[in-house]
Amino acid sequence: MTQASLFDGLCQLLGERYVQRGAAGLSVLSDKHRQYHGQVQAIVRPGCTAEVAAVVRLCGEHDAPLVVQGGNTGLMAGATPDASGRSVLVLLERLNQVREVDTDNDTLTVEAGCILAHVQQVARQAGRLFPLSLGAEGSCTIGGNLGTNAGGTAVLRYGNVRELTLGLEVVTADGEIWNGLRGLRKDNTGYDLRDLFIGSEGTLGIITAATLKLFALPRSRCTAYVAFASLTDAVRMLSHARDGLGAGLTGFELLSRECLALLKEQFADSVLPFAELHDPWYALIELSSNQAQPLAQAQFEHVLAGALETELISDAVIAQSLAQSEAMWQLRENMSEAQGRAGRNMKHDISLPVSRIAAFVDHTGALLQQQFPGVRHFTFGHLGDGNLHYNVAHPIGQSVEAHMANYAALSQCVHDSVQAHGGSISAEHGIGQRKRELLPRYKSAVELDLMRRIKQALDPRGLLNPGKVLPLEAP
Repeated sequence: MTQASLFDGLCQLLGERYVQRGAAGLSVLSDKHRQYHGQVQAIVRPGCTAEVAAVVRLCGEHDAPLVVQGGNTGLMAGATPDASGRSVLVLLERLNQVREVDTDNDTLTVEAGCILAHVQQVARQAGRLFPLSLGAEGSCTIGGNLGTNAGGTAVLRYGNVRELTLGLEVVTADGEIWNGLRGLRKDNTGYDLRDLFIGSEGTLGIITAATLKLFALPRSRCTAYVAFASLTDAVRMLSHARDGLGAGLTGFELLSRECLALLKEQFADSVLPFAELHDPWYALIELSSNQAQPLAQAQFEHVLAGALETELISDAVIAQSLAQSEAMWQLRENMSEAQGRAGRNMKHDISLPVSRIAAFVDHTGALLQQQFPGVRHFTFGHLGDGNLHYNVAHPIGQSVEAHMANYAALSQCVHDSVQAHGGSISAEHGIGQRKRELLPRYKSAVELDLMRRIKQALDPRGLLNPGKVLPLEAP
């Protein structure tokens, strides 16, 4: 069968309006950072699950691989087609319906193309909270969040997207539809297929809809920036805050002094919580509570006062209004943009046992300074769940290009140290193409074999998002 007959068949299925040929320069054919570029036979925009299934069946008849894309905000090029030109790119932007809001069951069923911020808004309008929150929430989609098992800033209290999902609707590699949209919190009837598809980056099936958990809207919110003399104190403060605030501890976001200085440099109008950055580490801490604001504020201040008395923290600035709280969070959300403005750096999305974070940072920092003198560290992230964004910028006086030439060697030092401290080389960004070939160094042969056997069972022809997640095997 020819490419022309496949294109014509797709037009017949979806209508010419929703099928186009791939052309160089289209943003959907490159990853977010424009480092990976692909070519495709066609770009399609199905409007419902049945159309997605029909596209999968037709592509199967033509032996054409499929790559699914949501908001194209991923950082691992997991939704970027390869350069072969054989693939069909499936954009799910038209699958954007809210199918059901069930406040008695505290669930929300939405299609995969729904923008995360819209899902949050729908939940709020129903008097509920959908707590997944991340910097790209204005453009990322629920399907992409599910494909990478997204984390974000509220994982400490609510968990990542896997913990926020009760059921899925999935189109299989054969073009069949599995309706697993069950709003059940207990369902022990066999293998958990839901968790298998979440985090698989479109390599096992195409997620078209999900039933998500909703939560009560907090009545109160308390936010503060605190300063630490050491990272060890920050870890101890996390335990102190958990003990004092319990399940209400929603956020514990770590930023180094270098991060806050960069924010001030790149966002001149920003007001830092502290006039002088005397301490090396800072954290944004948030309590969300069902108590009235005065009671929650008193509890929050009591916990911080105890930390000051025992010298766990050296200073604290508490938000006195919603506007101040939002300004504090905006500083944290601006970190990625601040780095982008300052020039490319080497980003490492890693996770570690919280108890090993201080040792990891000390050990890895010394190792990098020994091997790559002068590199600058911009470390921040979700301390509460052990997820660090361990980013390394070029030394002053060295070009970005010269620094990035050391990417493979420097990142291997970081990742080797992560493994030595019991961590993972990917926390919330996934594997995609960028980390695919790193897995044999950091995963056992047994793990990789099990992953390949699962892929073979669910996608024996290898047509779903080829070249992603699993390392390429030597011919």
